[in-house]
Amino acid sequence: MGKQGVSRSLRPESQSDGMSLGMKDYQIRCCSENFCGNNPSIGRRLSGDDVNSGLKTVSVHGLKHDVSKISASKGSYGISLVNLIIRRNTSPARKSIGIKDDNGPNVHKEKSPIQMYDRLVHLASVSLAKIEFKQEKSSLWKEPYLQASGWVPCADGNIVSDLGKFDKTNGYIVVSANGGLNQQRVAICNAVALASLLNATLVIPRFLYSNVWKDPSQFGDIYQEDYFMNTLKDDVHIVKELPSYLKSVDLEAIGIQITDADIAKEAKPTDYIRTVLPLLLQNGVVHFLGFGNRLGFDPIPFNLQKLRCKCNFHALKFTHKIQQVGSLLVKRIRKYEAAKSMLDKQLLGNFIDYVASKEDKVVGGPVKYLALHLRFEVDMVAYSLCDFGGGEDEKKELQAYREIHFPLLIERLKKSRTISSTELRMSGRCPLTPEEAALVLAGLGFKHRTYIYLAGSHIYGGNSRMRTFTNLYPNLVTKETLLTPSELAPFQNFSSQLAALDFIACASADVFAMTDSGSQLSSLVSGFRTYHGGGNAPTLRPNKKRLAAILSENKTIGWKTFGDRVSKMIEEGQRSRTRGFGRSIYRHPMCPECMCKSH
Repeated sequence: MGKQGVSRSLRPESQSDGMSLGMKDYQIRCCSENFCGNNPSIGRRLSGDDVNSGLKTVSVHGLKHDVSKISASKGSYGISLVNLIIRRNTSPARKSIGIKDDNGPNVHKEKSPIQMYDRLVHLASVSLAKIEFKQEKSSLWKEPYLQASGWVPCADGNIVSDLGKFDKTNGYIVVSANGGLNQQRVAICNAVALASLLNATLVIPRFLYSNVWKDPSQFGDIYQEDYFMNTLKDDVHIVKELPSYLKSVDLEAIGIQITDADIAKEAKPTDYIRTVLPLLLQNGVVHFLGFGNRLGFDPIPFNLQKLRCKCNFHALKFTHKIQQVGSLLVKRIRKYEAAKSMLDKQLLGNFIDYVASKEDKVVGGPVKYLALHLRFEVDMVAYSLCDFGGGEDEKKELQAYREIHFPLLIERLKKSRTISSTELRMSGRCPLTPEEAALVLAGLGFKHRTYIYLAGSHIYGGNSRMRTFTNLYPNLVTKETLLTPSELAPFQNFSSQLAALDFIACASADVFAMTDSGSQLSSLVSGFRTYHGGGNAPTLRPNKKRLAAILSENKTIGWKTFGDRVSKMIEEGQRSRTRGFGRSIYRHPMCPECMCKSH
């Protein structure tokens, strides 16, 4: 969610003073060294025989626990592990583990841990310790419905025979897209469909420079331009820049610059034919400034939808620079060099081996990991108006943030009925806290030592908010802990390129979990996994309204009942459904326009 009143302009060719939103010095360590492999016990699951050797060097919150004297028998270790996890969740605040608070500019002090569900967290701690050495439920790592549905990718074929690509163009379409990586990705594919609709030549889209994102990256810094153009060459005219006779034209001055205020959100093709095509024919060029969600999903001709899918799922490949570093992320968390699935091949190209080496085979296969997109940034938290258990100090802090960044919200609140925090939460309008996300994972049965990749890193409250999560799940890593400073250096000050690394790590994960279904990253990642995952890429989508009802019984509900209800909630969210009318084709590609039935 961007901040209100932020000015945008075309990005300069270079920018050296932008601060990357992705680099928050987020230092969650699961061992005293980097995750990259100095500890032989990291990168594989610990068995009962590994207790004495492996747990000696496991660090939680930067503190090493010497458990070498604990008996290696599962029974006695299970009791000790219970005590260890519980002690972590009841101990006073400890030294910061390096998570910067994503708060207002005047908030710097380390806060005490915040925990809203003490009883449930205690039950989760006990349960995780008990199941640590039991056989893990295989269903946790499987997609229960999609494989059986019979849908397979098929949007990569030529569409020209149906759409009828003309030799003569009606003019040039210039798009200056706003937002971050994921908003821009949607704008690119919508622009491709629009160019086809109007029989126009699309100029490779440019990205607007935003004072929020502070990222000067352009199309070629994130995606492979030539691959993009070549993949779509039979479907739509695409050029890298305007012809020389149009470069000097002031598009705004001659009235052919179209802003988001000029085109309705989710506009229909007929709107563009009626209002934009005459301008295009008259002037030979139109310029869309912003172009945020300015093309609806229905009603749209079948082949235009298919072209959107081809663009999103086939034509947009990350640059070799991003693919190479993305492959390091995936390989290091898996402790495995070879591709596991079509997802890896689509995302990483030639930067991942397609055949496992002898060493990989000896190790015994890749480590499974779960990627979590935890949406708990300060702007989201403040805008929600919810109470997150931080007391009066937190309320004052968030109110001050709203007054600075959301003045329109403040004015609206003065004229509307006050809604209680409880009402907001029970209606599913509150972002999930890290504590709530951890309880969901524990309720599903993911083990204490599950490897979890955390996308983003802008956690409001920093350490105080993450304490419960990392106590329950200490093997938490980010791109900042998996990569060395020198490997991350080329991405400094380029938030969209950092977001691309998160996209790769999330899309390649054995399981992807989101906490906000409205997030553009979560939507695009889940759609990518549906399309290329072959029915083996499960996504967890908590229903915030149903979860709030479950958590409202936190003082009385039993752990088994909690787990059963959470599992049912997630299972129903995974049910295989074809795309409904008006739903995003990027998030819901399971439809005839994008995928085909194999039987």
